[in-house]
Amino acid sequence: MLALLLALTLPTVESPSHPNVILLLVDDLGWTDLGVYGSDYYRTPNIDRLAASGMRFTQAYAACPVCSPTRASILTGRHPVRVDVTDWLPGMQTSKRADARFEHVDDRDNLALEEVTLAERLADDGYARWFLGKWHLGEEGHWPTDQGFEVNIGGHHKGSPPGGYYSPWKNPVLKSKAKGEYLTERLTDEAVALMKSHREQNPEQPFFMDLSYYNVHTPLQPYKKRVGEYEQAGGYPDDQRTEHDAITMLTQGNPTYASMVAAVDDSVGQILDALEATGMTKSTYVIFFSDNGGLSTQRGKAPTSNEPLRAGKGWLYEGGIREPLIIAGPGIEPGVTDAVAFSTDLFPTVLELTGLEPSPELAVDGRSLVQAIRGEEQPPRDLFWHYPHYHGSLNGPGSAIRSGDWKLIVHDHYDEVELYNLADDLSESNDLAEAMPAKRDELLGKLRAWQREMNAKMPVPKFAADAAK
Repeated sequence: MLALLLALTLPTVESPSHPNVILLLVDDLGWTDLGVYGSDYYRTPNIDRLAASGMRFTQAYAACPVCSPTRASILTGRHPVRVDVTDWLPGMQTSKRADARFEHVDDRDNLALEEVTLAERLADDGYARWFLGKWHLGEEGHWPTDQGFEVNIGGHHKGSPPGGYYSPWKNPVLKSKAKGEYLTERLTDEAVALMKSHREQNPEQPFFMDLSYYNVHTPLQPYKKRVGEYEQAGGYPDDQRTEHDAITMLTQGNPTYASMVAAVDDSVGQILDALEATGMTKSTYVIFFSDNGGLSTQRGKAPTSNEPLRAGKGWLYEGGIREPLIIAGPGIEPGVTDAVAFSTDLFPTVLELTGLEPSPELAVDGRSLVQAIRGEEQPPRDLFWHYPHYHGSLNGPGSAIRSGDWKLIVHDHYDEVELYNLADDLSESNDLAEAMPAKRDELLGKLRAWQREMNAKMPVPKFAADAAK
């Protein structure tokens, strides 16, 4: 009876039949790179507007601290370890680290064609499927149109925009129209044109659009229309601290990076305005997410800061994996939730929002977030990260587990195990591994059991590999 009464008092997500879905995926955007997530420097009124109309998650995570694995997890609902894409493609060779203690770990150079993507699943229900922007999941033959999308505008094997953000760029599937054209503006114009044309010609057919921004990935190039307002604010502060072998920035203030965030915000505004102009707001879900943490930690001065989160892209501290996540659309009451979300969850979430049943033959690792959107209590679960590679941010192989408020990080390269209570220590500044050995060993045991179950590729010490030859 109590469960029945509780269900009657909770808000419902009443989805229209066959709604549209727009996924807005930003590259390298940090958790605090948005006004609505606490930034006092970056101004993001349009993304803040989206957040005000939907559910904002405060504890959403990417499945990896770098891009390609997280992108694979979103498209398949499967953990990067399961699809064997555990590093950005093609990754950094271990030989580039003079102090490397482990051999190079090989993973796939593409998302296998055998994987069932969200686009392929929605195709079964008659959806139009469009991809625009950064793909970074394999060479030609493994591009979006090989993975269930009907349209591909700008998606290829490179993760950083070849030739930069201003035309003439060198994108093999997006030719520039004019000299000095800005990539994000062009992609957004293409997206809006697709939406309007589809509304006029196929108003009854739902669509799924994956607009995957190259922003705010390097190369850092100012968005000329917006950089001036940030340059007037003064110079970039030099507040930083040592992070193992790297340096972490503690203050946001880079005008160039800020203008690149502004370009994304302008784009989001155009998308939202186009939905309103075409009358599709009430029939469209918009999901906003990032693929890994902001670039705050590297050898020298980095472009952003994820404070109060520790470190950034390439690291398994919160700054490398905690992301902004907003889900808005019909039937979703505005609010904020501290429900824990994982990038693998977007696949089953979209299926439930569109009224599709999960495919029992698919081993999906995520779970639908619709329950969290309704404000319902979610069953507890453990989250796992496995990154057996060296990265340009100067981090090395490692893994992590979050269980409740507890988080354990294994640094293979540094031969360290750290334990934090995120409820009391969001900045991961108070390592409890020595003070609480029982909890440390409990989580380490869970992590090792999961790695064995998933047949995760473990880093092999160089001396062990040499001895085996």
